[in-house]
Amino acid sequence: MKAKGTFEVEMQPLDYSQKSKDGAQLGRMSINKKFQGELSGHSQGEMLSAMTAVKGSAGYVAIEQVSGTLQGKSGSFILQHFGTMAGTDNRLILEIVPNSGSGELEKISGTMELLIKDGNHHYHLDYQL
Repeated sequence: MKAKGTFEVEMQPLDYSQKSKDGAQLGRMSINKKFQGELSGHSQGEMLSAMTAVKGSAGYVAIEQVSGTLQGKSGSFILQHFGTMAGTDNRLILEIVPNSGSGELEKISGTMELLIKDGNHHYHLDYQL
């Protein structure tokens, strides 16, 4: 099954930031999202990031719990993020953590793709129940 829509995201720095002698910087952020469309709800999570001394080169991991209604079914699930950037070569993987679903989404599995188009954030969720 597939679900599409838009989302708004707010990120805030959390206590933890380190800069190494070689120019790499480690950081921690909170994630708060509001989803609209076939997934309607919100999420909260945390992100750890690393930026290297090379401009445009970075990586991050994050966990966020999504709660709301997905195509008429209510519940929650956890998304795990893995992203790397190297100039224009970017890779982003978002997967639903196995057995993390609750309510009517108890048996959910799948992946999510995030896109930014014309300054707006979009999601495409491919899932199974």
